[in-house]
Amino acid sequence: MALYPDFPLRTDRLRLRPFTRGDVDAVFAYRRQEDVARYLFDGPLSRDECALAVQQRTSQIGFSSEGDKIVLAVELAEQGALVGEMSLIWRSQEARQGEIGWILAPAHQGQGYATEAANAMLDLAFGPCDIHRLSARCHSRNGPSWRLMERLGMRREAHFREHAAFKGGWDDEFIYAMLWPEWQAMRQQTRS
Repeated sequence: MALYPDFPLRTDRLRLRPFTRGDVDAVFAYRRQEDVARYLFDGPLSRDECALAVQQRTSQIGFSSEGDKIVLAVELAEQGALVGEMSLIWRSQEARQGEIGWILAPAHQGQGYATEAANAMLDLAFGPCDIHRLSARCHSRNGPSWRLMERLGMRREAHFREHAAFKGGWDDEFIYAMLWPEWQAMRQQTRS
């Protein structure tokens, strides 16, 4: 299955669109921060590292084979300010599995933007991408991230304790997931 969705994805307050090379400074503004990198696999990024990351993201706009990613810039619709990013990874073609992820600039957290953007990605995953099971993961101490997963209607399926070395310590990881029938039931409820 090859899929290249029509962009941007629109919500009430946001546009989710492919990255462009002009996004480097906006990405650097949040990816250089220690509090953003705290639970990511990499540390704070330099401007050059952000430029390389943005360059890679410009081509991550569709699925043609397992392992492909769709990584979209999240921008405020009215102001056009880039405030974060959403990702969707095609984990298994045969089992129709995907993984969702996000990074949001601290100044824009706590305003419902992550929930709004993630819901748009759920609709993409379970709609045109034909995903059956969508998972997400985060460090167990990353409360804002796992609470977002719960707001989205995902269920906690696992708590892996000290399963990997992570930034000089051990990583405790939560795994959350949602199935297509669960997403469909939620969407039918909101339409009622």
